[in-house]
Amino acid sequence: MSITDRPADDSSVLAALRSPRRLRTEVLAGLVVALALIPEAISFSIIAGVDPRVGLFASFTMAVTISIVGGRRAMISAATGAIALVIAPVVKEYGLDYLIATVILAGVLQIVLSAVGVARLMRFIPRSVMVGFVNALAILIFTAQLPHLLGVPWLVYPMVVIGIAIMVFLPKLSTVVPAPLVAIVLLTAGTVVFSLNVPDVGDEGALPSTLPTWLIPDVPFTFDTLTIIGPYALAMALVGLLESLMTAKLVDDITDTHSDKTREGWGQGVANVVTGFFGGMGGCAMIGQTMINVKSSGARTRISTFLAGAFLLGLVVGLGDIVALIPMAALVAVMIMVSVGTMDWHAIAPKTLKRMPAAETTVMLVTVALTVATHNLAYGVIAGVLTAMVAFAHRVAHFTTVEAISRLGSEHEPIDTCTYKVRGELFFASSNDLVYQFDYTGDPANVVIDMSDAHIWDASTVAALDAITTKYAAKNKEVTIIGLNEASEARHALLSGHLAGGH
Repeated sequence: MSITDRPADDSSVLAALRSPRRLRTEVLAGLVVALALIPEAISFSIIAGVDPRVGLFASFTMAVTISIVGGRRAMISAATGAIALVIAPVVKEYGLDYLIATVILAGVLQIVLSAVGVARLMRFIPRSVMVGFVNALAILIFTAQLPHLLGVPWLVYPMVVIGIAIMVFLPKLSTVVPAPLVAIVLLTAGTVVFSLNVPDVGDEGALPSTLPTWLIPDVPFTFDTLTIIGPYALAMALVGLLESLMTAKLVDDITDTHSDKTREGWGQGVANVVTGFFGGMGGCAMIGQTMINVKSSGARTRISTFLAGAFLLGLVVGLGDIVALIPMAALVAVMIMVSVGTMDWHAIAPKTLKRMPAAETTVMLVTVALTVATHNLAYGVIAGVLTAMVAFAHRVAHFTTVEAISRLGSEHEPIDTCTYKVRGELFFASSNDLVYQFDYTGDPANVVIDMSDAHIWDASTVAALDAITTKYAAKNKEVTIIGLNEASEARHALLSGHLAGGH
């Protein structure tokens, strides 16, 4: 295929600017996301214990900055609930200036961690954890809407139903304008025209009337300050990186494209540093809003991400009085549809669960359960990965076998020799009981251990082989180990005889 025959990159900014249809999609997607960001940012500000402006400004600076420096196109970064939970104690105990210092330090740590290759650890997250991550996210998005559906005027419920109906049926007729945007506009218009008394965005908190300004946190630049903010900054950096990289991988799968995870990692760090110096509470990738942008609205470029931040600031500062009139029922309907679209229904179908190994299902359920229980996606993912590691070690350990081969008196083997054939992957989980697989008393004077179908992975296996040799030596019998592959032989030669303790 020649260069001229290659299809145009649908996710590049230049291609979008040359295509009115693509540009319209990006602009409208950014507008929808901005509208959905407003109540979320206010809610997360309340969780963190700060003024709503701190969350709204953070969402603006995060989105605009990551649209330029991030590695995953069309992904939305803003103030998030997970970050709010991490930094809330800083605000409560030390105040806003220490929060800002924490956000800046967290950004620096994210840059450093990304530079040393932390993004490469994503390859160790198994598919079952990703499925659990996605399903837990869908559940959290839905449960986050429940406070807006309980103890509210009855008109809220038909409005939510109407909003969902618009988003379900409108795409069957036309996709010129994103269905979520149509739902928001129509429900807002209906609320104003008929003077409906329902909760709106203005009820969530005061919107800012001024632009964010550059500031430096008023904290002592001392080691004591570092000891205060350091643990919170590290926790924020790790949580933010994990959620952002997991979201980037999810978008990769949805769009069938690849993103630069290392660039995304340090891009998140740069965005948090910028956000901190503008008085924001920091953040990371927002999975719900990213799904609105990519899946519901069809955005694919950095334009939508940039405009989401720009529209957000313009709406809350310049059109705050109008934005405040948007009924929460409209945004709840949008987020419910995002929840339904995010859930991996195939993974939880009875046919799939019957076919899936029990260990895989367990990993998924652990990820979902802990995430929903803690409202922290990072905790769920870490628990899921640990569960997957234990399940994998248990499964591989049971593939190891030791078989005594009786070939006594053959032309290749003297009558006082017997051979054991070891098969499988040998590491701490599979080699601990290796020492009990041999007949130290009944075997002849010469024992051959054939390792041609085995692989030594760690020091535990070398120690086990040393213990076997020692046990035979105590009975005046000689052990010969053969068949080691190059890597196993190198590890055995390096460690054998040097692992015994001094007691």
